Amino acid sequence: MALIRYVTEMGMGADVHGRDYTKAAKRAVSDAIRHSSLNFFRALGKSPNDMKITARIGAAEPEQIDKDAVAAELPYGDVSVECVVGGLDVPAAEDPNTGQPGSDAIVIANAAIIVCFEE
Repeated sequence: MALIRYVTEMGMGADVHGRDYTKAAKRAVSDAIRHSSLNFFRALGKSPNDMKITARIGAAEPEQIDKDAVAAELPYGDVSVECVVGGLDVPAAEDPNTGQPGSDAIVIANAAIIVCFEE
């Protein structure tokens, strides 16, 4: 059986304080699916649980992402999470008193949610 792609959704998420790449990735997934309502299951003779979903996450430090936590953001289907180098880290502003760079950063992750069905 072949996998046929039916939906591709994109999203972006950020963690403003704490450098939490998993939080940013989860927010990116949530952003990608927040505005979607998939209503074609019956026409295909499928159910939401028949979906084969790939969540492809881009982040500056992809190894820091908890894939299971990201997968849990998707309520249906067989979910796999792929983490790759991407996204963006925005360093904290310099301390105006010392001129030293801050230790915090905004971390931004991108998500592509790809939905396929076996045909």
